[in-house]
Amino acid sequence: MSDWYLYLLRCHDGSFYTGISTDVARRFAQHQGEGSAGSKYLKGRGPLTLVFEKKLGSNSLALKVERRVKKLSNARKEELIRANTRIDEIIKQVSSQLTV
Repeated sequence: MSDWYLYLLRCHDGSFYTGISTDVARRFAQHQGEGSAGSKYLKGRGPLTLVFEKKLGSNSLALKVERRVKKLSNARKEELIRANTRIDEIIKQVSSQLTV
């Protein structure tokens, strides 16, 4: 079973893209490519910069953490990038809900 990662990309317009993958490097390359494998949101928003990556483990946890992070404001995402403590709080909250 592959480990899942949460990642954040910064677009040239300052917006963020949040995603999950088992292979962040491959997925980042797909997002930067011209093919249809990348996200529609990212088309024309390059250059892209990978600014955050966190190993989460299971797909279930990764999906739940991704959903939470997507709801954060850009200021909160900047905080998450600067200090991993915020992502650890989110993971702890989501993990406790998975076990209940």
